Amino acid sequence: MSDFPWLTTLWAVPVVGALAVMAVPARLRTLARTVGLLFAVGTLAVAGVIAAQFTPGGEQFQFVESRQWIPAFGAGYTLGVDGIALVLVLLTAALVPLLILAGWHDERGTEDGAPTRHAHGYVALILLVEAMVLISFVSLDILLFYVFFEAMLIPMYFIIGGFGPRIGDAAARAQRSRAAVKFLLYNLFGGLIMLAAVIGLYVLTAREELGADGGGTFDLRTVMAAANSGQLGAGPVVLNALFLGFLFAFAVKAPLWPLHTWLPDAAVASTPAGAVLMMAVVDKVGTFGMLRYCLLLFPTASSTYAPLVITLAVIGIVYGALLAIGQTDVMRLIAYTSISHFGFIILGIFAMTSQGQTGATLYMVNHGISTAALFLIAGFLVSRRGTRVIAEYGGVQKVAPVLAGTFFVAGLATLSLPGLAPFVSEFLVLIGTYSRYQVAAVIASVALVLAALYVLWLYQRMMTGPVKKGNEHLYDLVPRELAVVAPLIAALIFFGVYPKPVLDVVDPAVSQTLTTIGKTDPKPSTPVRPEAADTADGGHR
Repeated sequence: MSDFPWLTTLWAVPVVGALAVMAVPARLRTLARTVGLLFAVGTLAVAGVIAAQFTPGGEQFQFVESRQWIPAFGAGYTLGVDGIALVLVLLTAALVPLLILAGWHDERGTEDGAPTRHAHGYVALILLVEAMVLISFVSLDILLFYVFFEAMLIPMYFIIGGFGPRIGDAAARAQRSRAAVKFLLYNLFGGLIMLAAVIGLYVLTAREELGADGGGTFDLRTVMAAANSGQLGAGPVVLNALFLGFLFAFAVKAPLWPLHTWLPDAAVASTPAGAVLMMAVVDKVGTFGMLRYCLLLFPTASSTYAPLVITLAVIGIVYGALLAIGQTDVMRLIAYTSISHFGFIILGIFAMTSQGQTGATLYMVNHGISTAALFLIAGFLVSRRGTRVIAEYGGVQKVAPVLAGTFFVAGLATLSLPGLAPFVSEFLVLIGTYSRYQVAAVIASVALVLAALYVLWLYQRMMTGPVKKGNEHLYDLVPRELAVVAPLIAALIFFGVYPKPVLDVVDPAVSQTLTTIGKTDPKPSTPVRPEAADTADGGHR
């Protein structure tokens, strides 16, 4: 493995890209978008190089870079990637070029279709969010992670509040501003709770055997080793409180019921590309944080609160599905499906089994792909028709068959149809959960039926039947839109049939995580019949 700083290059490329976009003259809007797209593709190329050189089953953290950052606080610029982080890095790097291409005209305003907003700022903000998400995935310093965990909220706030859909009146624009503020306040509050926990954890490490000269440390690997060997020197009450501080912040971002209420408003207020960036990329930092920080730093507290978290996750699964069924707004409906899907991810994480955590990590990837496909295709349709109201549609498959067909495939992926990518991850989550929490797994399975209901009913209302008035002139996907949708549909089919490339990377990382926190898969509880025992030992007692 080369000594080249690949992880620094990974997040630096989109930062440089954002600066390059802003340096393009204001009148050259198409050039600004093209420059941003090229840098996003360059980031994907760097991620591909990292993936090609990564060794599954090798050292837990690879491509490690370590330099001093704030020596007085024991904070360092320390980066490294494991299999879990790697697949999320690849997801992020693959989605952003598609989102820039999908949102090629998203910066346009509502006044007669005129370009009233700055294309340069829109593309630059997307690249900045990408850079901050990437450094969050590869950070091995707790303070460094926290800084970018919070910093990504700022560009995301401007994407939501400043570049909303090109439909609606002044009231809709005011609602968009409120949604952006709600997104920011919820996540900032969660981050402040986490900051208190980060400071408390630092205080616990302020001992000579852990931190440099007894001054404390933020190094994840050092704190992780101390936590799992009982060297932090704190009682259960303190460790539980610190765990809850981290969990609260991640639960807000994930989002976990009942801390989810900001998501539907923000998703509807954003452009489709902005909503996908938020739900498929930014929110994954929350579930990733649960795996990386909650479990590895607080293994005992994680086990203590696992039943509570699993209960909330199951409620979120059913709640999101039920509310999706009752929606009249297509974009809000898809947003509620994400709340249900994040419940499955969190369920798999806190089941603390190899199948559950492997399924949860795979679900993060598959949810990103399926949500991107469904939300973007719906966004293309809404931009043509000018309304999000489901009842205004009907017969779309007659006038735009490719759009309707790809929407159908993306919808089937959302309901986890066998043969499409989310099925494998959802199946693993349910198996892994059932081996330890049977009731939770059974209740979560109800959402499979509810998902079929809200997806198929949505398709029936929007795409089938006679062509409703106002839909006669809808046109099918254009080449730019096909270039966005085709890779997503192909990925859903490929990983649905052959998930092995992802599982080969994720499985060793999950095994290392479970070994670190001292968890093993439960043994089957099925009793062995006497005659089976006789056969097993050759009939000898």
